[in-house]
Amino acid sequence: FLASVVLLGLLAGGVSAQTAATPEELAKESAQACAASASVKATPEMVIEKVNKACELIGKEGKAAFPKFKGKNSEFIFAGTYIWVNNMEGTVLLHPVKYKMEGSTMLELKDSDGRPFVMDYIDVGKTKGSGWVAYMWPKPGEKTPSQKVAYVKKAVCDGQDVVVACGIYDVNPDEVAKLVGK
Repeated sequence: FLASVVLLGLLAGGVSAQTAATPEELAKESAQACAASASVKATPEMVIEKVNKACELIGKEGKAAFPKFKGKNSEFIFAGTYIWVNNMEGTVLLHPVKYKMEGSTMLELKDSDGRPFVMDYIDVGKTKGSGWVAYMWPKPGEKTPSQKVAYVKKAVCDGQDVVVACGIYDVNPDEVAKLVGK
């Protein structure tokens, strides 16, 4: 009963249930939402649309928008994927599933082929404004790396340049080559 009263009080006070959840609970909800939506295959067009919408939201609301990217009701968790945000120094600012990465610098992170893909995200953001990056990364729940392509776009968050990204797997190799311009 007390928990219900507290939750109702939070909701009535304008605080969503999302903000009342712990980071662990939100990450679990986000992972479950991602898995539950995976029956819909993400397309490059869907990813671009969501990244563009995320960039607009982050541009308007800054980091205050970050809770909208987490939890089971987030529109930014869709078709088995989600949005994440890095700053231009490679620090993870937002990750709905792996919240412990937030605040960590991933600039030196490399895929199984030795590609420094976070550096690639930043380079695309700085030089082109937006584009696709291909790299090898394990699918959720797997250990063996698979081909992944991420659409990245530069945005401004609270006056700071950031890269907003979303990745997908199982893209035809010819389509990957077309997307990344190779």
